[in-house]
Amino acid sequence: MIDPNIQIRPLTPDEERARRKRSIAIALTLGALVILFFVLTIAKLGPQILERPL
Repeated sequence: MIDPNIQIRPLTPDEERARRKRSIAIALTLGALVILFFVLTIAKLGPQILERPL
């Protein structure tokens, strides 16, 4: 259980910058993985998958 008497300390400007850089790095890594999985899926299925009838 969370103690309601605990005081949360505000982040310093350096900590905020570090958090933002870390968040951006995680977002870019996640985006790169999504693109990688998409490209690998298209490569595995072949280019014909894009020409199939709807």
